[in-house]
Amino acid sequence: MADLLPWLTLPAAFALDALIGDPPRLPHPIRWMGRAIEHSEPFWRRTVASERLSGLLFAASLILGCWLVALLVIGLAWKAHALFGFVVETVLLFYCLSAKSLRQAALEIDRLLAAGEVDRARARVRMIVGRDVDRYGADDIARATVETVAENVVDGVLSPLFFAALGGAPLALAYKMVNTLDSMVGYKNPRYLLFGRAAARIDDAANFLPARLAVPLIALAARRVEGASSRQALDTARREGKNHASPNAGYPEAAFAGALGVRLNGPNVYHGVLVDKPFLGAGFGPVTRAHIARACRLMTWTAVYGGLAAWLLSRLLA
Repeated sequence: MADLLPWLTLPAAFALDALIGDPPRLPHPIRWMGRAIEHSEPFWRRTVASERLSGLLFAASLILGCWLVALLVIGLAWKAHALFGFVVETVLLFYCLSAKSLRQAALEIDRLLAAGEVDRARARVRMIVGRDVDRYGADDIARATVETVAENVVDGVLSPLFFAALGGAPLALAYKMVNTLDSMVGYKNPRYLLFGRAAARIDDAANFLPARLAVPLIALAARRVEGASSRQALDTARREGKNHASPNAGYPEAAFAGALGVRLNGPNVYHGVLVDKPFLGAGFGPVTRAHIARACRLMTWTAVYGGLAAWLLSRLLA
């Protein structure tokens, strides 16, 4: 039985996320990562004069430190007892996944729009996007929600699964540190333009393969969603995936746009400045509220196929 437990870690973590999602009241490693980032930044800024170098050392030390701590804790747990090791690694990997919480957030916005509570829906969407949404109407809110689901299927599901397949929960947790660093310091503003550059570049590199592997998974998942098109998902991602400021986000978003037959991205206001971004799925129609639930189903099936692919890869590498 003990020999089978390592085979079950990834499926068990995936099942836990599907069943209970992100537990808001329990201690969470991602919050610990955030605190570590906040406490480390002043030290590295004081210690190294060059902002680029200090930012690189700051990011590298946190990522490596996270991986080493996770490797030590999980290794000791497995050494103590196989069942204890299984539980510890499964729970830590579970914390790296966010399919259910992403789906719940999107469907809550869908519910509010269906009830005509546009102001509350706008407040909810403001919590999950980085753009200015004060002037958003119902369809704008729906578009922002679908875009968030499309982009975060990589950051919140496929990339952690990919790194878990390569190196178990320790490498998945190191990826989450990469992702958390990017979300906290990877900005092109005066404070972080140089200091946060390394974190942003590492995040780009980490997501490069998962973002592109997401495209066939999304196309496969589209076969399970009524009205979605696998062919359009592949074609739109191939044709328009590169039309995005991010080197990675355009591919899953374009695949979602093609699968659902909707127009995503386009001009948006960030911190009071209009940013003229190209549309993805430019030949399709606008997003409506009805597309939110379909996007969630597409994301869920993408996660299922991604989980299966990651488990098979982990077994091949083992």
